Amino acid sequence: MREALEASGCEIVTVALRRADLSGRGDPFANILEFIDPARYLILPNTSGAMNAAEAVRLARLAAAAGLPRWVKLEIHPDPHYLLPDPVETFEAAKTLVAEGFTVLPYINADPVLARRLQDIGTATVMPLGSPIGSNRGLDTRAQIEIIIRQATVPVIVDAGIGAPSHAAEALEMGADAVLVNTAIAAAGDPVRMARAFRGAVESAREAHEAGLPLQGAEASATSPLDAFLKSR
Repeated sequence: MREALEASGCEIVTVALRRADLSGRGDPFANILEFIDPARYLILPNTSGAMNAAEAVRLARLAAAAGLPRWVKLEIHPDPHYLLPDPVETFEAAKTLVAEGFTVLPYINADPVLARRLQDIGTATVMPLGSPIGSNRGLDTRAQIEIIIRQATVPVIVDAGIGAPSHAAEALEMGADAVLVNTAIAAAGDPVRMARAFRGAVESAREAHEAGLPLQGAEASATSPLDAFLKSR
């Protein structure tokens, strides 16, 4: 994991609070925090596993009390089969955590209306899913994510379903500010090389977006037209 983090060039690492030892007793089955350098990476606690707003808020408060950053990736997905986020509980938890001074990064369905409401109450970003968690299907929700990006006043991070560097590149080329990647790297045959591939994909795609990608057209357009040359003759 440490080698993959370095190869990826990432700056933020999210950790499920239910899998981290916050007691200080050195639980060998929940010691992931021992392998992440907090001086090098921002540790972003997440509330994965929370079934409702109350559980998510409690987990965030617990992380802050244990000395972790007052940043939280807000995840509430009670459905065990598709792990789709609960929009109502997410919004309620976000209101509470923002009011308490947390920097809130909510994981949401690709719902432009919900994204607007969350940024209006003060979340630091919105994190719409590309496709269900761990599915590796890429941007099934591309059309909705495009709307979210167009109306965003906060950074947009595409979260969940990113299964290949090409998926990450697609998200960055369309204007997303970042992507969250886990399964595609963790489950790869060579996680370090895969992490490096993702780094190259997002860096080149962001460069392309900032350079200004040409508009797509339904018809051919000559790249070296003769009009000006013929008129001059």
